Amino acid sequence: IPLLVRAILFSLSIVYVNAVSSCKLFGTFDMPSLFKQGDIMIGGIFPVYNKEVSSTSSYERDPPGVECAGFDLRAFRWTQVMIFAIEEINNDPAILPNISLGYRILNSCASPTNTLRAALTLASRPKETDRTSPCPPAISALIAESGSSQSLAVAGTLGPFDVPIVSYFSTCACLSDRVKYPTFFRTIPSDYFQAKALAALVKHFDWQWIGAIQSDNDYGRNGILAFTEEVKKLGVCIAFVGTVLRTYTMDKILDVVEMIKKSTVKVILAFVPEGDFYPLMREVVKQNITGIQWIASEAWITAARPSTPEIYKTFGGALGFVVQKMPIPNLKPFLTGINPYADPKAAFVKDFWEIMVGCTPAFPEETTKFETTKEICTGNETLKYSTDVFFNVTQLRVSYNVYKAVYAIAYALHELIFCQPVGEKSIKPCLNISKISPKKVTDYLQKVKFINHFGDYVFFDKNGNPPASYDIINWQMIDGQVQHVTVGHFASSDDGDYELSIHEEQIVWRTGKTLPTSVCSNVCSVGTRKAQIKGKPRCCFDCILCADGTIANSTGAADCTPCPQEYWSNDKKDECIPKTVEFLTYHEPMGVAITIVSLLGTSLSLVTMVVFIRYRETPVIKASNSELSCFLLFSLCLCFLCPLTFIGRPTVWTCMLRHTAFGITFALCISCVLGKTIVVVTAFKARFPYSKAAGKFGPAQQRIIVCSCTLIQIVICVLWLTLNPPFPDMVFRYSNKKIVLECNTGSEAAFYAVLGYIGLLAIICLGLAFLARKLPDNFNEAKFITFSMLIFCAVWITFIPAYVSSPGKFTAAVETFAILSSAFGLLISIFAPKCYIILIKPEKNTKKHIMGKTEIQ
Repeated sequence: IPLLVRAILFSLSIVYVNAVSSCKLFGTFDMPSLFKQGDIMIGGIFPVYNKEVSSTSSYERDPPGVECAGFDLRAFRWTQVMIFAIEEINNDPAILPNISLGYRILNSCASPTNTLRAALTLASRPKETDRTSPCPPAISALIAESGSSQSLAVAGTLGPFDVPIVSYFSTCACLSDRVKYPTFFRTIPSDYFQAKALAALVKHFDWQWIGAIQSDNDYGRNGILAFTEEVKKLGVCIAFVGTVLRTYTMDKILDVVEMIKKSTVKVILAFVPEGDFYPLMREVVKQNITGIQWIASEAWITAARPSTPEIYKTFGGALGFVVQKMPIPNLKPFLTGINPYADPKAAFVKDFWEIMVGCTPAFPEETTKFETTKEICTGNETLKYSTDVFFNVTQLRVSYNVYKAVYAIAYALHELIFCQPVGEKSIKPCLNISKISPKKVTDYLQKVKFINHFGDYVFFDKNGNPPASYDIINWQMIDGQVQHVTVGHFASSDDGDYELSIHEEQIVWRTGKTLPTSVCSNVCSVGTRKAQIKGKPRCCFDCILCADGTIANSTGAADCTPCPQEYWSNDKKDECIPKTVEFLTYHEPMGVAITIVSLLGTSLSLVTMVVFIRYRETPVIKASNSELSCFLLFSLCLCFLCPLTFIGRPTVWTCMLRHTAFGITFALCISCVLGKTIVVVTAFKARFPYSKAAGKFGPAQQRIIVCSCTLIQIVICVLWLTLNPPFPDMVFRYSNKKIVLECNTGSEAAFYAVLGYIGLLAIICLGLAFLARKLPDNFNEAKFITFSMLIFCAVWITFIPAYVSSPGKFTAAVETFAILSSAFGLLISIFAPKCYIILIKPEKNTKKHIMGKTEIQ
């Protein structure tokens, strides 16, 4: 068709240049028409017959005239509405006073080719007129056509010559292109709005998996394309797109039927004219394909031919959008007054009469050559009392669009000729009728705005479209007849928004009163998410359980939501639950064991201190320096209590206390050991036990050593607490389901400085004690100190890797075990032999025994 249009346009331009003087722009075709002469002519093209009968040309003589079949009562009524509106305007003194409108109406056979023939014929001067120069245009405006493909052909052909075209039923959004079709207008909303309305309907009922049927023409293809673009934004998938056309063979129709049967969709949109869709409807009914909810475009939802009880068996409950309906009360007498005897030459009326009355009208001049199998009319038949739906003028939709189109052209002509709006008193025209050009009519048609007899506001936007307003129609069976019941409304606004209102309780579904569902995959339950199936549309998916630590607490989740850091997903993956908080407690076995051992060590230290105080005057106690021994026991008592600060929920104070208390108490402990070691070494290295060398390290000096060594650790701890103190911390790295509460050291350098200082003191003690390893055996305290320091160093050397590698609460446990082990090592190694002599072997606790064994050989 586009190539044909280009070829025709090229030819038309040549013909136009060569034929202006003769006022005959185009060649004419022998086409039957409804004609009436007027001062201003308006053309009309309607698909009175809905199928063109193909014929073969021999190229030896002129091709035969076009033959059409399938008389369409609905389209014939459109022609009569146009005539009625023109007659009404001619009888109205307020519109175009003293100027008559004429018309010439041709048949398109619902074919783009025949529509072009009709358009070319209308653009030429009709044979019925004998007016000569100056010659006005053949038509000032054209009302055409119902099909979008036909309108594209007409708009593409006559548009370059500025002939205004007003369509009453062409909805293709492509016709809104003002660059390609600058003179095209319409009184029916564009499919752009219908696509939005259909998408809104699908979204409203949450249909996500639908099929589509399109007609193999511009109307169907562009309509489905616009609809697809809209529903994609809403996450709806198109399962298939079947294509039909009234001229298709039965094999192609059966292919579409098979496609429907194989698909899992339960909702199908049919964006096709009634004539193209009807063969498929009959086949669907024949094969008894039920359970489908059909959605209709405005082209077939209110058509009379498929609205039968037979079709309803399968298509009952169909939903669709239709343009606004309007009753035209004065139209019925006009329609019932149609009579072939009034004008025997009027086209289409004879066929109409045969259908409505059931007999063939006969005229005197035709009696000799008249042959028919039908009954001959008597001439007394009348339509006045007919109850046929053709005469029901209370629910006109497309017919009302034709009515508005005629009035829009009339108003534009009035304002062009009289230079003032309709209704104001007109004195005389300001423009001669002979100077009316299609270009001027187009300009005024673009600006026309008026309210008609029915209170409807008629105007065109910048693209030639009227405002969008649809009724939602539902097929229902009432009293044995298919009724088109209005169940909702859709209206667009200037800002691009829309309002959709649906009375769901009034809808009769194909499934009864239950809202049908149509999905490729069932909605994922809580705790699962969608997983796209490779190679299938996005609406087809599997449901997989959310990963650990993520949840989906709503159905149909596309992704799982990660839980907050302090929470974890439950087994069903539909709720985030708090993670288990883990820390060393007093109630668990490990905490109980540490507490018992700690208290045991503290008790032993206190008992030993009591023993030392009780037997402080005995030689063993005096020989072991009772003051340093009591300091050491006191510090060991504090060391045994330090593990208790590692048990329980960490707080700011316990975190600061546990590390600093441990560091200071052990520094005090090792300082006391260091003091004892220095005294032992100096005392036994001197020639006599009470020489001046031994006196240089008396009680004062010993206290200074202990205090100064401890003070250095205190300074380190104060700096640690001031600059970067330990703090309670939640650690998530050990387990996904647990939060380990532990004390962060704050400054690792300070922590290892504390340990390093204790280690330094221990190494000095070990070195000094090693120098005194060969002292007399009866009371060799240096040997015990050496052994205790070996235990201490071994414990803390193994502590470091164990501390680093232990997870969670075991880190605290490792540190407490190291504290307890080293403290018990000191307590047992240094004080157990003395307590043994004091309590078990008192006979050895004498000065003679000690002195007798300590003489220098």
